[in-house]
Amino acid sequence: MTTPTALTIAGTDPSGGAGIQADLKAFAALGVHGASAITALVAQNTQGVRAIHDVPADFIRAEIDAVFDDLSVDAVKIGMLSKPVVIETVGAALDAHGARTVVLDPVMVAASGDPLLDEDAVVGVRDVLLPRALVITPNLPEAAKLLDTGEAATTEEMEAQARRLLEFGPRAVLLKGGHGSGADSADVLVTRDGSAARWFVAPRIDTKNTHGTGCTLSSAIAAGLAKGLALPDAVEAAKAYLTAALKQADSLAIGKGRGPVHHFHAFWQGGST
Repeated sequence: MTTPTALTIAGTDPSGGAGIQADLKAFAALGVHGASAITALVAQNTQGVRAIHDVPADFIRAEIDAVFDDLSVDAVKIGMLSKPVVIETVGAALDAHGARTVVLDPVMVAASGDPLLDEDAVVGVRDVLLPRALVITPNLPEAAKLLDTGEAATTEEMEAQARRLLEFGPRAVLLKGGHGSGADSADVLVTRDGSAARWFVAPRIDTKNTHGTGCTLSSAIAAGLAKGLALPDAVEAAKAYLTAALKQADSLAIGKGRGPVHHFHAFWQGGST
């Protein structure tokens, strides 16, 4: 008997809504044991990012090695990696441990609009990490940044950009439409095996509490993969989980800005008891 286990490699959020904290909450809510390797200490809250303290690359490698040397890791989620040396270190660690089930969320900007990635690190994400990923999960601004182009405005443009991102080496791309407009939020999944694009559509939830949505979705996908789901099924389950977490986000009263989604909506309601 084995326990599904996922490792998140990302930065922190001391307010508990995004980053490592959101990843571990999503893993736990979905029945997966969560391990973590912290890449940066981010002083942020629901209102914005105040400071970033990068963890030394050799210590990040030690964290990752410690997890893989002891735990049976079924999936890896990668979030914020702000420096080229950190990106190279993580890439080397993935190779050393033979990690193939990798979900890469190319985090570049916080929900508040604050940058989380050095400009010179964008190339590293594209050239070092994309080829090592099973699936990448960029939003519209992140995809445009990686491709050095404008944001997709139509479903046709979304699919075209997703397929262009495949050329950098990931086995699949899930381009998220949450930053778009309209009544529905549509994400498109394309793969290198030549199969048709698959769309995942859910009603757009009217809430300001969207802190950590990208972290949560990518972690939920990693959780599904850790439990043995095929990628399309893991994406579908993750999309449903995030939609429900967004629907219940307003039942929480956390922070003065963009609050978090409700990771544990299936277990407890927001508000006082």
